[in-house]
Amino acid sequence: MTAEWQRAVAEAREATGFAGRDIPRAVEAIGAALRLDHRAAFYAELGTLADSGSFEAFLNHWWTQALADSAADAQDRETAIDFADVAVSLYARAAGGPKSTQGQIDAIVMGTAVS
Repeated sequence: MTAEWQRAVAEAREATGFAGRDIPRAVEAIGAALRLDHRAAFYAELGTLADSGSFEAFLNHWWTQALADSAADAQDRETAIDFADVAVSLYARAAGGPKSTQGQIDAIVMGTAVS
């Protein structure tokens, strides 16, 4: 796992207060954390990936789903999704990819809409 990803996760945990299960952003860990009904779709999609850009988006999507699937209740699920959104946004910014503004990240943390 890259240092940028680890920093993004740590910052997102602090910003959102997420205290849920730590699921590494890796195929094996994500697959193991998914509910059975999601697991089949995950591995089917994995088999269709054509390039590394698609793989990053795939990991981001399914890592978020794995966090949501691991939540104990609806409130924890919402917090897990907010945490994942912030972590992915911070990582994308650090890696030079699509950028979220600080206002957009703050809106995710606060649960407000950004225009």
